[in-house]
Amino acid sequence: MTTVPGTLTGWARAYVATTDLAHKLAPPPIPGELGPSLEAPSAPGRPPELRVEVRARKAPRSLVHADKRAELVHTFLHHELQAAELMCWAILRFPEAPEALRRGLSRIALEEVRHMNLYAAHLTRLGVAIGAFPVRDWFWERVPKVASPAAFVALLGVGLEGGNLDHTRRYAEALRAAGDPALAATVEEVGHDEVAHVRFALRWLEELAGPVDFDRWAALLPAPLTPVLMRGEPMDRAARQRAGLDTVFLDRLAASRL
Repeated sequence: MTTVPGTLTGWARAYVATTDLAHKLAPPPIPGELGPSLEAPSAPGRPPELRVEVRARKAPRSLVHADKRAELVHTFLHHELQAAELMCWAILRFPEAPEALRRGLSRIALEEVRHMNLYAAHLTRLGVAIGAFPVRDWFWERVPKVASPAAFVALLGVGLEGGNLDHTRRYAEALRAAGDPALAATVEEVGHDEVAHVRFALRWLEELAGPVDFDRWAALLPAPLTPVLMRGEPMDRAARQRAGLDTVFLDRLAASRL
């Protein structure tokens, strides 16, 4: 592994590549120097605690039992890990991107790490260790197909994190109904942060690709991904509007069947 200590690019590459769970959960501070271009890893380092499986596991239907809530939290934690890694991957993959964008991605990566630690604390409370359930690198299987910084923020920021705004309300309600208000509150806290992440992505999408409309956004999604996969049910229009998406965009997204 080639890194350049004390630089943002070296920091980003070390985070993606490390197989040390402690590093994934607590990376060092972001260096001030940008650093030279470094090759983006084609896959993340996976700590031995995490067993990667090829097929997706279905989300638990009932969250009444603590072990089912722990399985869900474990999935959420891994989603946050992949998001943090992919923010770092994009810093490396797109050296032509504006420095302000790359530094913004590093700050969001640290927010994703903070979310990981929030979920890790709930796993501890529920009596489960990180690695108790297998994981799937679903985001890693798809996001690296993007070919430009604009496509990256369109997919991960506007698309996938936008979809998480819908899932936030649904899971928070289900967790409260299951008798775990503390976990519901954490899901809502993470969702609040992701409103800002979507807003960040929208701002940069407009900067890189011009005024954001539904068709321009959808065209940037790498096949076979489509808009309908970026939408949860029910769609949380209020949260998406707080992130900056307008009514016309949301109407098109709600009506999308592809």
